Amino acid sequence: MTDRTPRTDADVCVIGAGPAGALIAHRLADAGHDVVVLDAGPRFDPAELPEREERAIRPGAGAPWGTGVGEHAERDAYASTGPRSYPLNETRVKGVGGSTLHWQGMVMRLHERDFRLASATGMGVDWPLSYADLRPYYAAAERAFGVAGASDNPFAPPREEPHPLPAFPPSYSDALFAEACESLNIATHSVPNARNSESYQGRSECQGYGTCKPVCPSGAKYDATVHVAKAEDAGARVIDRAAVQRLEHDSAGERVSAAVYATPDGEHRQEATEFVLAAGGVETPRLLLLSESAQYPDGLANSSGVVGRYFTDHVYAGVGGVVDERTRQHHVGFNTTNSHQFYDQPTDGSRTAIKLEFHNYAGPTPADVALSGDAIGDELLDEIRREYGTQVGVGALVEQVPQHENRVRLHPSETDAHGNPVPDVVWSLDDRTRRTIERANEIQRSILDELDASIRWQVGPEKAGPASHHMGTTRMGTDPATSVVDPELRTHDLRNLTVAGSSVFPTTGAMNPTLTIAALSLYAADRLRERL
Repeated sequence: MTDRTPRTDADVCVIGAGPAGALIAHRLADAGHDVVVLDAGPRFDPAELPEREERAIRPGAGAPWGTGVGEHAERDAYASTGPRSYPLNETRVKGVGGSTLHWQGMVMRLHERDFRLASATGMGVDWPLSYADLRPYYAAAERAFGVAGASDNPFAPPREEPHPLPAFPPSYSDALFAEACESLNIATHSVPNARNSESYQGRSECQGYGTCKPVCPSGAKYDATVHVAKAEDAGARVIDRAAVQRLEHDSAGERVSAAVYATPDGEHRQEATEFVLAAGGVETPRLLLLSESAQYPDGLANSSGVVGRYFTDHVYAGVGGVVDERTRQHHVGFNTTNSHQFYDQPTDGSRTAIKLEFHNYAGPTPADVALSGDAIGDELLDEIRREYGTQVGVGALVEQVPQHENRVRLHPSETDAHGNPVPDVVWSLDDRTRRTIERANEIQRSILDELDASIRWQVGPEKAGPASHHMGTTRMGTDPATSVVDPELRTHDLRNLTVAGSSVFPTTGAMNPTLTIAALSLYAADRLRERL
């Protein structure tokens, strides 16, 4: 029996136990504040990680984190009624730790120009914060995660100190890519990773399982349960299977008074002085929209009408093929080499940013080959030798400029296990993003041509899909008429409600968002400490 009743006299109620919520909870609890964290999903037992790894690599064994399937199908139901179908449940996880339980673990800082995109290129909007504002918090986030990296990226923004851990060496296939890129005058450099290249703060160094996404059995890859545990050690109370149904506010409509949440043993009401909404780029706007009232008929904190608007993702583009030499694919389960040479957006606004990624895990594993056909014995062995170990692939994240019509809204008829409208994701690609995808594919094909590769597949421009980085649905700004939160991440409408996570991003760049989520969360935690 787990006690999921409310905490009395809470200073702060944090909704969501992913990286944003966990970091804020730890920072505030460590400062002596009474903190309670509510998360809709369960706690996952670390002892089950080897079993989850086996489920990840064994065909037909089921999803390792169980989102959107079986008993969780109704809980995680969603709709996608936009021009392009959005596969929300392919990558999200509901549970303590959030998406970091199965993320890739690449952690880059946004470039300086990402914070002033409109001023530099005329696209999108400028952030109300600068890179200089977040720079010390980026460093703090890297220390919190235990980032392995090197200062070898000529395109990266300025740093104040080395990464906490040394970078991982390049993979075998990276050497092949480096030679081809050098011939094409394309600069390559290492990738900062939130995984331990050596033991760090009691966690193991990387053991090389190669199953980083979706399961790291050794705990070398950072996930938010690290700071959930630290928050609990500092006195925070973390309640799992506590799905928040709505936020209630006071009679003046100026402060949130309680979070009403459902558990397996009934509904409860958590009061607090300050509230932090850190439920991700889809569930955060959904909860605000579900919390409508007479004073907020269009949803809580939505006097601007932009809650749920400007839903943005990075778009994946890639090209892969086969070369006439061994590549040792799948020996390393994460990227060790990138190129940001094509990152800066042209000032004429014709296209957006591109981050190139060189894959160590292109093509099938031996198990994939063995189970893909009917061959047996020597015939199967010959097929594995033909299809495994010679594959190469170059991927890219492409920036998408936020569009007002892309949004998360409540579905008019479909409901979840609690009878609430499910999120309806409306997503599309504009012509500028398509041009960027085409440019990324051109660069990728040139690299594979330089390798004399036989091209087998291409993602983009028509088949390009989302990278599952949910951003922009409660955007940050100084004008309450066009944004949801202010530069301190506090909502314009309610002075004790902070929103943390990628939903506050005004624009997205083309960098994986988690390090920026962490930096913003630590920044917001300091602002909260000043107010408490």
